[in-house]
Amino acid sequence: MGRLPFIAGNWKMNKTVEEAIELVRPLKSSISDIKGVEVAVAPPFTALYAVGQELKGSSIRLAAQNLFWEEKGAFTGEVSSLMIKEVGCQYVIIGHSERRQFFGEIDEAVNRKIKAAWRQGLKPIFCVGETLREREDGKTFSIIEKQVEGGLKEIGEQVIKNIVIAYEPVWAIGTGKTATPQQAEEVHRFIREKLERLYSRGIAEEVRIQYGGSVTPENIQGLMDQGNIDGALVGGASLKSETFSKIVRFKEM
Repeated sequence: MGRLPFIAGNWKMNKTVEEAIELVRPLKSSISDIKGVEVAVAPPFTALYAVGQELKGSSIRLAAQNLFWEEKGAFTGEVSSLMIKEVGCQYVIIGHSERRQFFGEIDEAVNRKIKAAWRQGLKPIFCVGETLREREDGKTFSIIEKQVEGGLKEIGEQVIKNIVIAYEPVWAIGTGKTATPQQAEEVHRFIREKLERLYSRGIAEEVRIQYGGSVTPENIQGLMDQGNIDGALVGGASLKSETFSKIVRFKEM
């Protein structure tokens, strides 16, 4: 039994509640017959409840874009695992490059968030990736290794099986530049080999690794043809139901 492909749409800071419903309603019907692919959408916090209600009865999963590592308390502006679970989330994106870049998230914070998500039974989509400077300096693998080790510190075998890793080269996010399928596959293979060293070959073969970074209907098939790419974390192309549904239906292209 192979790994089930997983396509997730990260809406980032886009869509009011009304716009979110307008996006997800046609998406729900356009991929209602899809089989052999898991699908999730990650609206902003304000739209999570409404989208969750709209998705009831469909196979599309609900994901949050972030969480804080404490369950409650004096943490103004933060949202906890309890809160996002209550509105119907099954997944949560953790350590996205934009969180690292603009909000100073470090590997230790990412690790604490992964543990907090798991305590509530939420499945983390754990993001790693290098900047253009780091790639040009030949540091891609050392950066990825550091992020994987830091994020997965003290994460046991039972938890890692329920984590999705998303490799997103920062230089390819929203830039229109995409890593070639071969560049992406090289890093995905490196991550899987790292998981094998941290855990075991069996576990490494179970974990799904998504690619993120300017994914489109035109390049999804080439990415999915690679042996270690198990799906996509889609940004801009997930903001239109027609475009996103084409990506989800990559097997038909």
